[in-house]
Amino acid sequence: QVQAVESGGGLAQAGGSLRLSCAALAASGTTFSINAMGWYRQAPGKQRELVADITSGGRTHNVDSVKRRFTISRDNAKNTVNLQMNSLTHEDTAVYYCNIRGTIATTGPAELTIDDFSSWGQGTQVTVSS
Repeated sequence: QVQAVESGGGLAQAGGSLRLSCAALAASGTTFSINAMGWYRQAPGKQRELVADITSGGRTHNVDSVKRRFTISRDNAKNTVNLQMNSLTHEDTAVYYCNIRGTIATTGPAELTIDDFSSWGQGTQVTVSS
């Protein structure tokens, strides 16, 4: 019901920067509330891992490997989360996935249903050359 759409990936030189964006989209008339948004990444042959996340109130958490280089931010009004990546290294090369968690309300014939949701984006490739 809620989908995450990423953009901003691409090729960067070592030491360069990229900015990733992710927008939460839903069908018109759907009511949802975002509790947290995060960025994960998956390098070839490795498991998907958390990079950074942020709550709707703005509390952030970054893993140590990116804490001084990446900055996560959000725009609640636009249902968007961003990841500013600076001082990129070859080790940052991965597919980056957006994850959005919250609640969604749907109205049935005789009831209102509120469910938790967790939506993953399709991923955006980030490649950093040496």
